[in-house]
Amino acid sequence: MMVKPQALAQQKFAFNTPEVDDLFPGFTQGEFAVIYGSPSVTSLTALLCVRAQLPTQLGGLSSNVIYIDCGNTFTQQDITRLAQLNHINPTTARRRIFNFSAFTAYQLTTMIMDKLEEKILACNAKLVIVSDIAGLFLDSTIPKEETQKVYGQIVNYLAYLAKKHQVIVVATYPTHEGSIRNIALKEMTLCRANTVLSYYKAAYTAELNLEKHPTYMLGTAEPPAENMSLTSFM
Repeated sequence: MMVKPQALAQQKFAFNTPEVDDLFPGFTQGEFAVIYGSPSVTSLTALLCVRAQLPTQLGGLSSNVIYIDCGNTFTQQDITRLAQLNHINPTTARRRIFNFSAFTAYQLTTMIMDKLEEKILACNAKLVIVSDIAGLFLDSTIPKEETQKVYGQIVNYLAYLAKKHQVIVVATYPTHEGSIRNIALKEMTLCRANTVLSYYKAAYTAELNLEKHPTYMLGTAEPPAENMSLTSFM
């Protein structure tokens, strides 16, 4: 029996952690999501990078992944260990993640505005991760007006690409304390996202909050520290 395109678009892509999935059943294709909070939010996206490669029957996307690294957050070790936990060959898992690094706000702008759509099609990716999306724009040498204008174009374009190509775009926004620009950029990011999750981790506790979603009930989940699939590498 053929599966209708609408049904595929509504398939949930979850963290596969019971405590979290009860609160947040998962992302859907066409969604622009933001996860902000502790620096360890990047480990959540490492988990998504691996799980996206699983067959759809196992809750994955049967997909390659594009990872845009703006904060030097991508680590091969995390991918290797998470791949082993999800019974995926680590070498294959690493190969299916197309990692692109940006070191300046201008590089990131060019990568997203001029090259990302082409890369989505060329890499056959249904998941795009943008790590530390605003970090490079906090550079005080970039004029404030230019920062807000260009950054606004980026977040709008990411939402547009997600919907146009029915991919999931997840941006992380780790805490940037002491930056005057941070408040405005963070508000801009969260306003444009379809889904907003915050994640905070202390020595012995973790908390995931669903703060914005078009249909799910908002709330809080507390993943147990012993849950290897979600918290061991954060």
